[in-house]
Amino acid sequence: MIRARHIFALAAGLWLSAVARDGFDGWVAATVLPPLVPETSVLVEDREGALLRAYTVADGRWRLEVSPDAVDPVFVEMLIAYEDGRFRDHGGVDLRAMARAVAQAVWHGGVVSGGSTLTMQVARLLEESGTGRIEGKLRQMRVALALERRLTKEEILGLYLLLAPYGGNIEGVRAATLAYFGKEPWRLTPAEAALLVAIPQSPESRRPDRHPEVAAEARARVLARAVAKGIVTADHAEAAEREVVPVARRAVPAIAPHLADRALRDAPLAAVHRLTIDRGLQVALEQLAAETVQHQGERLQVAMVVADHATGEILASVGSAAFRADARQGFVDMTQALRSPGSTLKPLVYALAFDEGLAHPETMMEDRPVRFGTYAPQNFDRVYRGTVRVREALQLSLNIPVVALTEAMGPARVLVALDRAGVGYRLPPGEAGLAISLGGIGVSLQDMVQLYAALARGGVALPLRWRMEEDGAEGARVVSRTSAWQVGDILAGLAPPPGSPENRLAYKTGTSYGHRDAWAIGFDGRHVVGVWLGRADGTPVPGVFGADLAAPVLFQAFARLKPALEAQPPAPPETLLVANAQLPQPLQRFRPRGAAFDVARDAPAVAFPPDGAEVERLPEGVMVRVEGGKAPFTWLADGMPMVTGERSREVVLPLLGAGFTTLSVIDAEGRSARARVRLR
Repeated sequence: MIRARHIFALAAGLWLSAVARDGFDGWVAATVLPPLVPETSVLVEDREGALLRAYTVADGRWRLEVSPDAVDPVFVEMLIAYEDGRFRDHGGVDLRAMARAVAQAVWHGGVVSGGSTLTMQVARLLEESGTGRIEGKLRQMRVALALERRLTKEEILGLYLLLAPYGGNIEGVRAATLAYFGKEPWRLTPAEAALLVAIPQSPESRRPDRHPEVAAEARARVLARAVAKGIVTADHAEAAEREVVPVARRAVPAIAPHLADRALRDAPLAAVHRLTIDRGLQVALEQLAAETVQHQGERLQVAMVVADHATGEILASVGSAAFRADARQGFVDMTQALRSPGSTLKPLVYALAFDEGLAHPETMMEDRPVRFGTYAPQNFDRVYRGTVRVREALQLSLNIPVVALTEAMGPARVLVALDRAGVGYRLPPGEAGLAISLGGIGVSLQDMVQLYAALARGGVALPLRWRMEEDGAEGARVVSRTSAWQVGDILAGLAPPPGSPENRLAYKTGTSYGHRDAWAIGFDGRHVVGVWLGRADGTPVPGVFGADLAAPVLFQAFARLKPALEAQPPAPPETLLVANAQLPQPLQRFRPRGAAFDVARDAPAVAFPPDGAEVERLPEGVMVRVEGGKAPFTWLADGMPMVTGERSREVVLPLLGAGFTTLSVIDAEGRSARARVRLR
């Protein structure tokens, strides 16, 4: 009878235990868990995965994604040894550690050690709950038990590494290593690892940038535990204690900030943006940009773009000297701003002229005063060289020859080539005129680099790309490979700026009207680099020249890109490499199409008043001026001689009557010109 009672009691006990266990399991299973995927900072990385820039989450905290295998193993060992030695064994709540903590508290009359496991700490961090109240502790235990059933140990550890508080708005070990050590967490010294273990226990009072002494003491306790557990030797711990605690918080990296912002705008839902940027090169060129404007006043700005013209990848993009709202307007990305390119479009015009059969590098052209209708271009230095070779005209960046070629082809031919090269542009109001070849058009630095990349790769465009996931699809042919090589060969013959190496870099400079923009763009056998200087607001910069200011920066950028230039490809087999005398007759001297029907270049022309003008009479008559022709001159009004034998090019005709008048001028060789004007 007694034995039967024992059996019954045992069975009842087992039944009650099963009911309790099932009830406990149901209680844990019914736990409503907080979101297990916390919001993390959007990251922008370079081509190798190195961090370029990070953005805070919605509440302004730095919380950078990190996995346990991307953290120094010594730190993980120290963390588990110091916070939760049985982390790998318990199910979320360590009853042994909790019992020990309670016993120590009773014995010492206060808290000596905590009983919270890493899983319980993760539960608290996920719910952002406190630790003091008993109901809060019970809730953490319940959530911890549920987490252990839902997640692996590595996933729980990953949540701790992501959410652990490190003072201020820093959360997670990766944000902490960047803020306090300026490095990623995969390689840490014992001192750094111990400090990172110690701070989350009391993140505000142990912040090394505010309380370095308290932080050092907490670090020492972690090191002592690490020695006791055999994680580090006593000698290493002693050396670690002598290591200086960081007393300043570093800024989270903000490299290539303009391009990073562009990536975020382009794909706002992406968590990670992988760019084609080379982090080391980007940092070097951002430093060069800052050095360039350091002693150039408060408003001068600089921008640079570096691309691999073989792949189309942008390796560096510097939008300004510094990303801030200052007098330079550094927040504006000047690689994208539409500015006048000055003379940097001239190589394209010459390449097109070579393709059209209008000229050859050895063709002779005239650099003399000339008028195209009402447009009378002048050279930048207002000096004319007479008869020059096309090679010299491009190297000297003369304006008259390139405008003559543009007039012969038509401005639309240049615009079509820009379209084929993928260059976006903005024209002034009205139809495109001859001035586009001198910079009378708006283009961006990035697009100009793309244009020169087409010249560098044999005349075929390849749209530049800055995202790694994008494929580089070959674009349209802009010019023939022969013309592209000829232009590159001419540009490689330019003398480098003073103090720069004689390395045959193919480059061109440009200065826009009013000294608003200074350019230098160059390429070798693999890379193309573009440099722009000016003011972001478009106001003039007195005395700024592309050759003087931008060209030295271009050569310095290439020096920071690589130790030596890569050779240009050889001339294509079909290239005509001969002197002027061996050229076909039509190519020996430039003559535009229809030249046989044109008036001679040096023929006289009524420069003032122009044809169709309305002129105010002076008391003594009307001032007139002739260009071209050979003195002496004869002036007529409506066929009546007014002045004869005049050697001066300006004279006042005694015309007193109002109304329409035809003015005529005849030079010493009998050539004439006329203009119909209205006098009032």
